[in-house]
Amino acid sequence: MPILELPSHLINQIAAGEVVERPASVVKELVENSLDAGARSLHIDIVAGGQKLIRIRDDGSGITKDELCLALSRHATSKISSLDDLEAVASLGFRGEALPSIASVARLTLCSRTAEANSAWQIEADGGVVSAPRPAAHPPGTTVEVHDLFYNTPARRRFLRTERTEFGHIDTWLRRLALSRPAVAFTVTHNRRTVMRLAAAVTAEECLLRLAKICGETFAEQAVFFERETDGVAVAGWIGLPTYNRSQPDMQYWFVNGRSVRDKTLSHAVRHAYRDVMFHGRFPAYVLSLTLDPAGVDANAHPAKHEVRFRDGRRVHGVVSQAIEIALSDTRPGGHTSTPRAIGSGASYSQGSMSLPGSYSPGTAAVRESLTAYQALSGAAALDISVDRGEIPPLGFAIAQLAGVYVLAENKEGLVIVDMHAAHERILYEKLKRGFDDKALVRQPLLVPVTVAVAESEAELVEQSAAVLEKLGMVIGRAGPTSLVVREVPALLRNADAEALLRDVLSDIAQAGQSNRVEDVCHDFLATMACHHSVRANRSLTLGEMNALLREMENTERADQCNHGRPTWTSITMSELDRLFLRGR
Repeated sequence: MPILELPSHLINQIAAGEVVERPASVVKELVENSLDAGARSLHIDIVAGGQKLIRIRDDGSGITKDELCLALSRHATSKISSLDDLEAVASLGFRGEALPSIASVARLTLCSRTAEANSAWQIEADGGVVSAPRPAAHPPGTTVEVHDLFYNTPARRRFLRTERTEFGHIDTWLRRLALSRPAVAFTVTHNRRTVMRLAAAVTAEECLLRLAKICGETFAEQAVFFERETDGVAVAGWIGLPTYNRSQPDMQYWFVNGRSVRDKTLSHAVRHAYRDVMFHGRFPAYVLSLTLDPAGVDANAHPAKHEVRFRDGRRVHGVVSQAIEIALSDTRPGGHTSTPRAIGSGASYSQGSMSLPGSYSPGTAAVRESLTAYQALSGAAALDISVDRGEIPPLGFAIAQLAGVYVLAENKEGLVIVDMHAAHERILYEKLKRGFDDKALVRQPLLVPVTVAVAESEAELVEQSAAVLEKLGMVIGRAGPTSLVVREVPALLRNADAEALLRDVLSDIAQAGQSNRVEDVCHDFLATMACHHSVRANRSLTLGEMNALLREMENTERADQCNHGRPTWTSITMSELDRLFLRGR
């Protein structure tokens, strides 16, 4: 066939294949345009899962009459004007492909009015033919209606799923966008029935209520908010406590400069931060926002803008991982406080915090005896704690031991139950880690160096990452184009599989620009040591010993979970006990 220039309508349909995958793609692109236009309120109407109608109405800045037709032409945008703008994109949409691509595979109506205009103007596009603008009645803002999606591309239409499935994809994207813009009100209808109504959230409590509506009350009750900025990179958001984990990564939201993305570097950084406090095979839940200089992130790495590329992925990985680790380190008794009860009216279970009525005051003989025993054990006439004044530590004071496994304690809210083996395991593990991390990594030369066959690209990666590998305690030489020799490993791992360790480290470096594999393996070894040396079940403890364990838990990072992710303690408040025994009814 001779080389021919493609007609513009066919070009738009080809572009639509990249941008418009399904109705959810249309909703995402149009809502992002509204957000870029400064909308504070959005109304989204969907009919038949978006196949018959998608209507997005906003109160943004609007489009002038002279620019309406230009908005439906390819590569026309108000968001970039030079290469410098493209290298530091701060808006959600900037390619100028969405509207013309959608108009090429659907019947589209665009009606808009700016705040200064006396009236609105409207145009229609059908089969690539755009009408002339005509006056219309419309408040300041823009409405885009998309009818009969893929009506002229039946092959694409046949690939659509059921109405319920397609609306499920739309709902997923709208929830992501609503999380990224809490100050914007969202109203969503499907087949003329309101399915989501979110008021604008400005205060911290309003943001928490929106989080509960989108991610569920349980997540909001067991999530911790944090914010941290390091070296021009800011991380903020909600992370679920380790006790709130999932069987799949279905509640993980990342926003980079306000854009919802999926990114391997960021996901790896979060997994690394949770490595010590979660069961293997379980996934954390989080809603996190990363803010950095737009010039440091390439938002043009994916046609639908689902992915980004960082110019310094290693630095971003380190900042994110460290910020979350610091936030998680305070998951200990008396550490993070519970979220406001305004979220819901359910019971107040909250590992890590207890905030119930102050009317109950522990003063039992058992608590007084326990306090006396602890002071005698610790030599703590120095310990200035008065039961009478209600100065009770978060875990209170031990009153008994149950079945040689659980420590029962009484604090100012009620009953505390501690798994003594799990708690002591975490205490020992954190002590071993501090000793390990504070010392320089000692290397052990291998008596017989290990030769590893690798791909040529992996061998080159080793040469480029020699400094990183040496910091990890590994000395690797290159014996040929596709051959490496492991000469030294960390002394703690001298009996480990050197080849498997090297391959895992190379995989991490290739994916995230760095590796914590050696540190993780060393920590696994320390965790095993802590498990073997912690107090075992059926060991009888004195009241003083039990109280010493409780005080160490309160001063140990991540003490809410053992090394394997199991909870170390829980609580039952007096009001919960009263409900259990129907007191007052």
